[in-house]
Amino acid sequence: MIYVAAYCRVSTDKKDQANSFESQKKFFEEQINKNPDWKIYQIYADEGLSGTSTKKRNAFNKMIEDAHLGKFTIILTKEVSRFARNTVDTLQYTRDLSKIGVGVHFILDNINTLNQDGELRLTIMASIAQEESRKTSERVKWGQTRQMEKGVVFGSDCLGYKVKNGKLYIDEYGAKIVKIIFHKFVNENKGCSAIARELYEEGYKTMTGLITWSNGTILKTLRNEKYCGDLLQKKTVTVDFLTHEKKYNKGNEEMIYIKDHHEPIISRELWNKAQCILNKKSPLNKEKYTNRYPLSGKIKCGLCGHSFTAKYKHKERKTPYKGWLCQTHSKYGNKHIDKSQNEIGCDMKSMINEKDFLLILQIIMINMDIDKEKIINELCDVLNIVLNQNSSYENDLEYIKKKIKIEQNKNEMLLDLYLDGIISKEEYKNRKDTFLAEITTLKKRIFELENNNDSIRDINQKADDIKLHIKDVLNGVIQDENFYKFILNKIVVNSREEMEVYLNSLPHCIKVIKTQ
Repeated sequence: MIYVAAYCRVSTDKKDQANSFESQKKFFEEQINKNPDWKIYQIYADEGLSGTSTKKRNAFNKMIEDAHLGKFTIILTKEVSRFARNTVDTLQYTRDLSKIGVGVHFILDNINTLNQDGELRLTIMASIAQEESRKTSERVKWGQTRQMEKGVVFGSDCLGYKVKNGKLYIDEYGAKIVKIIFHKFVNENKGCSAIARELYEEGYKTMTGLITWSNGTILKTLRNEKYCGDLLQKKTVTVDFLTHEKKYNKGNEEMIYIKDHHEPIISRELWNKAQCILNKKSPLNKEKYTNRYPLSGKIKCGLCGHSFTAKYKHKERKTPYKGWLCQTHSKYGNKHIDKSQNEIGCDMKSMINEKDFLLILQIIMINMDIDKEKIINELCDVLNIVLNQNSSYENDLEYIKKKIKIEQNKNEMLLDLYLDGIISKEEYKNRKDTFLAEITTLKKRIFELENNNDSIRDINQKADDIKLHIKDVLNGVIQDENFYKFILNKIVVNSREEMEVYLNSLPHCIKVIKTQ
């Protein structure tokens, strides 16, 4: 007796698809019952999940696990596209199953992986299924973009708004909190930490029902254009139709901004004031938030263990300076018992000027007992590789010619999208013009390179300058925040007078004690 399993899947949870799901199970039962040597082991079924990845398909993964346990020797599935629309996944799983003597029979495609020509035929069918999935993804994205241009909202609820049937509706409780946040920030001149602490003390709950508020939540609220009535969509994009992985849109696709899209919670005047204040408080706002400060995440509190956060200290008639303060103390103040009888806060209340930390690191560089010349030479060897690699990208004729070929291929693929009806004639023309402009720029670069030999001399001069800079930093002649970022593991602040410095190049800590 041969034990047989079956796998079926439907793409959505719509009512008509749910009926198809039941009919597939019935179909497999009939197929297995037709063969007297077969006995049904189990029908594995995933409902309402995409076929482009196997990560979240629990029934599929359980089936593979049972196959390795020897519970059956044949898997029936209706067709390749029901098994997986990812060619790599399809071939990987069928090959692994073949090694343990388990065959996969794709009934409608008439493919049995244990047959001699099974893998070749499977590769062809899986590739076709994957290409169909890619085209479907393009059509869906195109359709969503057209809907977004019409003002249809894609996304979930946010503080102050509910999303229903593609429209934004004000949630009164959340809207009240939004108004409080903007009032405290603009009119009362309070920072994100202070606002987060006050919302907690006043008992307001977050979108997820928590009573604790983070600086990031407050900042995100202050930056959200929805509160003045505008709508920005495509802040994140799906970068891979196979994995469905989403990333922040950094020029991958054009964002869609609609002004006066819905009922605002705050006035545009108040929102604009908030943006001006945020921009003034964030001199490095053009850089990624988590990388704004070289010491971010590296200064730890010796009392509570949390990181220090950067603050700008403003004193009357004195130049403002950047200091660092324990994040726990910044949020909750000194250690105390809150209304829920929980111990919160931290007694590390000293704000330490960043210049003090940089001076400590500079002094350590001067007195550090290491082979500095060896480090300089090793760093410069890496530097030369990087400079030459970077220069090859913008100065290598072969690389630029390959890039021109890529742009030409994109242009051909664009024509396919137009012929398939995925994009309009106007959009086809606009994108084509973009590709042709890029090709023209690349060809101009080729001409410049063929008539200019100064680039190599520029690279050598740059390498010499950087080598001298590294030497000065290691010898403590100058300070370099970015260099300290890489060599510093962490600084543990036990008090204003006592700190422990841990460097990536040393196995032990350096204790720094400031004398009065």
